[in-house]
Amino acid sequence: MNSVATTPSRPQGLATLLAAPPRFLFFTGKGGVGKTSLACASAIALADRGRRVLLVSTDPASNLDEVLGQQLTSAPTPIPGVPNLLALNIDPTAAAAAYREKLVGPYRGKLPDAIVRGMEEQLSGACTMEIAAFDEFSRLLGQPEATAEFDHVLFDTAPTGHTLRLITLPTAWTGFLGTNTTGNSCLGPLAGLQKQRVIYENAVAALADGQRTTLVLVSRAQPAALAEAERTSGELAAIGVRNQRLILNGLFKVSDSDPVAMALASRGAKALTASATFLASLPVTEVPLRAHNLLGLPALRALAQNNAAEAPAENGPRPALPALESLNDLVDDFVQAGRGLIMTMGKGGVGKTTVAAAIATELARRGHKVQLSTTDPAAHVAAAAGQIEGLDVSRIDPQAETRAYVGQVMSTAGKSLDASGRALLEEDLRSPCTEEIAVFRAFARTVAQGKDAFVVLDTAPTGHTLLLLDATESYHREIARKTSDLSEEVRQLLPRLRDAEFTRVLVVTLPEATPVHEAAALQADLRRAQIEPFAWVINQSFAESGSRDPLLVARGRNELPYIREVADRLSKRTAIVPWVAEEPVGPEKLRQLFQTAVLN
Repeated sequence: MNSVATTPSRPQGLATLLAAPPRFLFFTGKGGVGKTSLACASAIALADRGRRVLLVSTDPASNLDEVLGQQLTSAPTPIPGVPNLLALNIDPTAAAAAYREKLVGPYRGKLPDAIVRGMEEQLSGACTMEIAAFDEFSRLLGQPEATAEFDHVLFDTAPTGHTLRLITLPTAWTGFLGTNTTGNSCLGPLAGLQKQRVIYENAVAALADGQRTTLVLVSRAQPAALAEAERTSGELAAIGVRNQRLILNGLFKVSDSDPVAMALASRGAKALTASATFLASLPVTEVPLRAHNLLGLPALRALAQNNAAEAPAENGPRPALPALESLNDLVDDFVQAGRGLIMTMGKGGVGKTTVAAAIATELARRGHKVQLSTTDPAAHVAAAAGQIEGLDVSRIDPQAETRAYVGQVMSTAGKSLDASGRALLEEDLRSPCTEEIAVFRAFARTVAQGKDAFVVLDTAPTGHTLLLLDATESYHREIARKTSDLSEEVRQLLPRLRDAEFTRVLVVTLPEATPVHEAAALQADLRRAQIEPFAWVINQSFAESGSRDPLLVARGRNELPYIREVADRLSKRTAIVPWVAEEPVGPEKLRQLFQTAVLN
């Protein structure tokens, strides 16, 4: 978690955002940036003013229940201690299942089973889940009677630019049934949704109306989080949603010459300098780093009021924790195998690239031949690893692979389509699934090199994408796209990933609520694809940093419940890596990450 000293020229706290709030507020950003805490604090502040407020989350790994201290369902639930606040969780998986049935159900028994199965398969992807979530969004946004009793509706997470572009394409609504060859959009293969179309259009109009809605982009002073905010801002602006503002969350002010604290502030300052042009384009509000996790009503009210209480002194010894390993222990086991694939997986911003580079350089240092590669377009894996004998660094370029894949599909499946059909197909190919699928062939070729050497991969296909490999109809529709030039490497990819003797998956997380719970959801996806993680790596731990800064010491103590949750409940093996003062770039600086865990 990179941070920086606060900048006096920018507004501090949530007061500016809540001075004259619109009816709808959307909070969006990368996992772990604090959007749920900020959405909850804003909702409580408005409710405390006597406003009737509904708080909604569609995050698959939502921790809204944990933050508010109240079990939630898909129906509005009163929050004890906040008389005017109700909250609900939209479960995207359940919403997607209901959405599929709403579209396909009327055709059961009326069309051949093969066509019905094709419809279900066509609605099985990640973008269908997005559309299903937006189906719930749209009811709250596009049907005034659905929220008539509320003065404000706040959303934790917002629709993606892809979803919003898709629903504005008229061709997406025409319907092709089971006979089209376009890999039809995730709105579904059925016609007759004109009533729903009006609601969707009303929802998009509400999003773009600055009098009714504000999109709040939440970021940290970190390159990955700022890049995600900038990408989201551009996508939304391109479809007319320009009523945006940015919150820089978790900003850190140095209190003394503690080297860890000074390094934390320095890294944050560099990230903000690099994003200066983007930051100048939006109203920006700063929220300072807190000593404690923002759980429970008192902490959330303090956040909304910008009350920064002093970090308390440590009281007594640190609670005992389970035995934890270091990266060094994991590498010792890798060396025993002598070859194979090591994959670092996790949400953006948790340090997958750094962990992958550290492992690769250590294996090379021990005399092994190592291929280090990434599919992350923002990952500077070569710079992170530096140069060391025995290490070969490469990069699978997702954009180049995607361009080639899209060109192939457009020249085959899109060849005989009219202009509107091609427009729909082109938008469908902008979906989140396409890039994952497009890199499969290059990814599979890289994985195959693990037969003779170590391959360390930073960022891998998601569990959803891996499941496509195991579903014949999905594989044909999404990956083959009516082609049949499947290489042996692609055919062998899933068996190799499932082979515990060949592949070792490391789930990388931070010792905080959202990254841990999102990593747990990732692990569940992997297990559904019959891939068992080898170990978890808890990265950037302040508990292990050696800092004497009071705020960072307090944060370290507050990491302990999440460290215990990973070690006791989620992982068979757990390694912990400290937050280090020197930027871990290059073979020598990466060795800092191999310090032995000393929590106990």
